[in-house]
Amino acid sequence: MLNKTLRTFLIACAVFATGAAQAASVKIGFITTLTTPASVIGEDMKNSVELALEHIGYKMGPLDVEIIFEDDGFKPDVGKQKTDKLVKQDDVDFVVGYIWSHVLLASMKSVTDADKFLISANAGPSQIAGKRCHPNFFSTSWQNDQTPMAMGEHLNQQGVKSIYVMAPNYAAGKDMVAGVESTFKGKVLGKDLTKWGADAQLDFSAELAKARASGAEALYVFYPGKAGGAFIKQYQQAGLQGVLPLYSVFTVDSIALPKLQAAGLTGVLGSKNTQQWSPDILNAANQRFVGDYLKKHGVYPSFYGAQSYDAIMLIKSAIEKTGGNLKDKAALRAALKQADFDSVRGKYKYGNNHMPIQNFYLREVVVDDAGRWTTKIVAKVFDNHQDPHAKKCKMK
Repeated sequence: MLNKTLRTFLIACAVFATGAAQAASVKIGFITTLTTPASVIGEDMKNSVELALEHIGYKMGPLDVEIIFEDDGFKPDVGKQKTDKLVKQDDVDFVVGYIWSHVLLASMKSVTDADKFLISANAGPSQIAGKRCHPNFFSTSWQNDQTPMAMGEHLNQQGVKSIYVMAPNYAAGKDMVAGVESTFKGKVLGKDLTKWGADAQLDFSAELAKARASGAEALYVFYPGKAGGAFIKQYQQAGLQGVLPLYSVFTVDSIALPKLQAAGLTGVLGSKNTQQWSPDILNAANQRFVGDYLKKHGVYPSFYGAQSYDAIMLIKSAIEKTGGNLKDKAALRAALKQADFDSVRGKYKYGNNHMPIQNFYLREVVVDDAGRWTTKIVAKVFDNHQDPHAKKCKMK
């Protein structure tokens, strides 16, 4: 019979060994949209995450990586259910992803209440940037207002005096409108917020007629995913190219352009959009990401994919800095805030609300050397830009 002291020692060793085995991997849950027409965005994000994991050999420091993808179905209640599953049942260390602001807003508390880390690879609602900021929330994208703020500034630089505005009626759509209005110095001669969700409005003929009749000098829109393609097609069919110049955010991207090119919708060529990333950014990380994505999938990655790729690299950098110690949340949090990795957009830093402070560019839709429609940077609009809601965040 073992004496009591020795038995206690062996039990402690067994518990320690079990804990060590559990810490041999980092578990990442990734929430995106993998069904409904919006799945084209989710697939691009998923493809980019898988490419990032291939690039790092499914290793982060001493830890193996386990990834679990979940589909939010484009619905806040489903997104929350899937988030709850990842946190409670799968016991992931990081919850990542979220295309849609209303899904993120519904899901965030489930993650932060469990003292897990949440990294948004796209959605950046103003609420989370401001009063609802949280130490365990980080973004690898932007705050929703920033990209349209850059567009508003570009319109000023171009001497545009009036615009007509169209966007979907949900949290991000409202932020996209508020963002451009906050910087644009001219007049908004009309505004339409259209139905959004699983049964989103895809017929914009009435709104386009109103835009034409408004007398505005330019049309500013935000329509992500399938809605963006539908809008561009109708914009051209309405004969507005050259009549009402198009300026957009999150509408004309690497997901939409191959389909627009196949349909011969040349009205999109030469249109302008703003973004913090573009396939032609010249740094080693971006060239590897874009080049390998093109080889694997035959099309350019989108900004959704670039931000998802960066999310994986951000987590990797934090785990390497902390030696794979997932229990030291304070050290992990500090390491995440350093953003010490080679981002595909170039170096950026975090503000007090854990939203990136970064450059924003004007991009033009062009044809590349292989005949593919893509975007190229034509100007820098903002240098090291911080979102306007950071001042409402009480974190330092």
